[in-house]
Amino acid sequence: MHTLMVLYGQPTDPDQFREYYQNTHLSIAHKLPGVRASRHSVNLAAAEGESPFIAVFEADFDSAEAMAEALSSPEGAEAVADLPNFATGGVQIVHFAAVVS
Repeated sequence: MHTLMVLYGQPTDPDQFREYYQNTHLSIAHKLPGVRASRHSVNLAAAEGESPFIAVFEADFDSAEAMAEALSSPEGAEAVADLPNFATGGVQIVHFAAVVS
C-alpha cells in the first residue's frame, strides 16, 4: 500500500477554509481514481504549541505507480488546480509506502 498525505498550512481565514474544503474540495479529491481508502481532519493539534497545519488528507493506493497515475489524471489535475481557491496557508504533499507494525 502507498499513502498520499496532504498537509494544509494555517489559512488566513480558517472558517472559510473549512467551509470550502468540506463542501467543495473533498468532493473533487474523492474523484481521484484508484483510491482504496481516504481520511481527513480539519482540526489538527500539535503535541506542544499551535499546529502549523489546519487540515490533513490521506489517500491509500495499491502502489506508488497507482498514486502517480491518479495525480496525473484529469481528476488529479482538477484537485491540484483547486488548491489556490482555498489553501491560502500553502500545502505540503508527501507520500510513502505504508508499513503495518
